[in-house]
Amino acid sequence: MIAIVGAGLGGLMLARVLHVHGIASIVYEAETSPDSRTQGGMLDIHEDSGQLALKLAKLHDKFKELIHPGGQASRVLDKDGAVLLDQPDDGKGGRPEVRRGELRRLLLDSLPAGTVHWGHKVATVAALGDGRHSLTFAHGATVITDLLVGADGAWSRVRPLVSDATPVYAGITFIETLLTDPDTRHPASAKAVGTGGFFAMAPGKGIFAHREPEGVLHAYAAIRKPLAWIREAEDADPSVARARVAHEFDGWDLALTALITDSETPPVFRPIHVLPAAHRWDRVPGVTLLGDAAHLMAPAGDGANLAMVDGAELGEAIAAYPGNMEVALACYEEKVFPRSAQAASGAVEVLDICLGQDAPDSLVRFLG
Repeated sequence: MIAIVGAGLGGLMLARVLHVHGIASIVYEAETSPDSRTQGGMLDIHEDSGQLALKLAKLHDKFKELIHPGGQASRVLDKDGAVLLDQPDDGKGGRPEVRRGELRRLLLDSLPAGTVHWGHKVATVAALGDGRHSLTFAHGATVITDLLVGADGAWSRVRPLVSDATPVYAGITFIETLLTDPDTRHPASAKAVGTGGFFAMAPGKGIFAHREPEGVLHAYAAIRKPLAWIREAEDADPSVARARVAHEFDGWDLALTALITDSETPPVFRPIHVLPAAHRWDRVPGVTLLGDAAHLMAPAGDGANLAMVDGAELGEAIAAYPGNMEVALACYEEKVFPRSAQAASGAVEVLDICLGQDAPDSLVRFLG
């Protein structure tokens, strides 16, 4: 039995590609249903990774129906609101934008009924020998696997089977906010953001956002603060938390700080954790990792794309070596390690471009 832990984009992509090849799998997901929580904002899907995976999954044509027109536009402003770069979406950028939730739903709908077992939170994982493992869930049930794939994100329960690495705080936190009906209710902020992606950066801090379908402004404030500061702000009343974050942007243009202060939802604090850039593991029979469980890195537009191409390539490898799972896993990991190391190094560079001492000029040069 092929068991995939985690029904994110990577785990679902693996299940879909296996299904395309006539291979059954079961996905175990801690969430109780596909709608138990919101699935985040917009994703730019790269031609050489995410879109490649969708083609292997025979879903690329349906994916194109989800693309948000105008989503590839980019604007860079300074803290005073002056526009430094304004790139329209000409449809040729190669990284079309889609909603994460809609992309996940596309993958879910492509699987046979019953493939995903909701409400199965993994409590313990144990090696049984000969490549077999047992999964025990929080509600007490246990299953035995022939192949176990950890697609369970940053705090993976499967990762300890192959690696001692644990995520560490990168010193940066993103604070998520949301403004609805912005053209009517928040016109200055709507004008600043424009039709696609928006970045207002400075050394050590920044505000970035995206205009989603139906005009919603989905924004993040990025600040360098110790975890203790973040936890204290996170535990405060939402109005107090917003004020504390906004204080870090004193003197910035009000149309920019309104993306924080006028949020219609409580701020969500997302401390950024990472694994070592060159994270890898020795071949362990019957188990492997994909996505953030394998290569957690600073967000730079690669995470979802890497997870999907991981899942697709693992599915292709399993199909290419029927009856020889260890060869399939070795071939898969041989591709994952160098690709993820390169992406992790690139993510560090992008973060420095956005928040380093030369921001926002460094971002203008990068995007221009």
